[in-house]
Amino acid sequence: MTEQPRASGVERFLNLFTRLRPGEGRTALLLALNVFLILMAYYVLKTVREALILSEGSAELKSYLSAGQVVLLAFVVPYYGRLVAAYPRMKLINLVTVFFIACPLVFYVLAQFDVPLGVIYFVWIGIFNLMIVAQFWSFANDVYSKEEGERLFVIVGFGASLGAVAGSLAADRLIAPFGVLQLMLLGASVLGVQLLLTNYIDRAERERRPPAARKENAASAGNAFAMVFRTRYLLLMGLMLMMLNWINTTGEYILGSIVTDTASSMIASGEAAGLSEAQIIGGFYARYFSLVNATSLVLQLFVVSRIVKHRGVAWAVMVLPALSFGAYNILVFIPTLTAVLAAKVAENSTDYSLNNTVRNMLFLPCTYEQKFSAKQAIDSFFVRIGDVLSATLVFVGTTVVALQPRGFALVNAVLVVGWLVLAWRVGRRYKALTVSTPAPAAAA
Repeated sequence: MTEQPRASGVERFLNLFTRLRPGEGRTALLLALNVFLILMAYYVLKTVREALILSEGSAELKSYLSAGQVVLLAFVVPYYGRLVAAYPRMKLINLVTVFFIACPLVFYVLAQFDVPLGVIYFVWIGIFNLMIVAQFWSFANDVYSKEEGERLFVIVGFGASLGAVAGSLAADRLIAPFGVLQLMLLGASVLGVQLLLTNYIDRAERERRPPAARKENAASAGNAFAMVFRTRYLLLMGLMLMMLNWINTTGEYILGSIVTDTASSMIASGEAAGLSEAQIIGGFYARYFSLVNATSLVLQLFVVSRIVKHRGVAWAVMVLPALSFGAYNILVFIPTLTAVLAAKVAENSTDYSLNNTVRNMLFLPCTYEQKFSAKQAIDSFFVRIGDVLSATLVFVGTTVVALQPRGFALVNAVLVVGWLVLAWRVGRRYKALTVSTPAPAAAA
């Protein structure tokens, strides 16, 4: 009788959070480390973004540049689709990642000659964040089957949550002794290490599983937007993420508006204890980000896998819109700082943990070309469209109809109904696909 492989000590520990089979822990942890490094690099580079754009421009300029990112993505995403059609998996990832590693090095050199970088860097890092993170999850989707991904993405997602925290802490500790521009070099270096790790994982997985043939022709795969619009499942996912970002970004505006009004009231009433308005706002957001990060880590470890296991992906994708529906309805009647803080912590921590993990699981039954090409269109272009819609709503709500936070909360509560319907339809199609589609092997 052949002896069954035994789980390692690390795998037995990871079984506290999800279900691992013997031998699965190594790849899951390597993928978690991989996305940890990506998110760490992003948050280091994001600190540079804030320093450049606010010193060379203004807070208002940041809002306007979101529209510029959408326009640029309309050209970048189809070009990425052509790369997907032309190159196998690792050549594609190496080419795209090397480009993004080279950019901070070029920016650093330009900065030595006092070239203004605020606008171009802001637009670049917005595209970098969306495309590199989406590309990683495309890779992870291609490595795992549907059954494996539903169990093991929980561990991979924890790496993403932890990487965001580590990147923020690293930037905070290093910006004073090293300076803003040197963080560009650090971010590029971390991304380089991540690329080496990706190539190592790819080689190991090729030994475990043979590559699969592609299912779409090159011309079809190259047109990412056409692929999304002609495939109902992909289009529903794109619209769902657009609604998510529209509602979430508007919620951030509601929070910022109430925080600013509260800080002004505290100073006017003498309750500020000598703190300035900026100090009150800064202290609030420090606590807010800490609560969101801590809560999302706990949810990722102890809640996500249990929801997916016992209720399934189709049900899990509806949790965040259902939660947001309740939160914004409460804010319509109780638009206080405590209420909006609780609502946004619940919404963002669930988004960063459960929803982020599940939305990437939705691509598990897709083809290779859909995982790479269509996912870029959905995770970048459609998400940025949500930003633009939110900016438009805020502009109209503040200049035309003079909405208060209660009014914006009511608009969000109505929008969430559409989001919830889209999530329900996406979940139904996922169930249909996973019943009828065999688990795909990794692509070349």
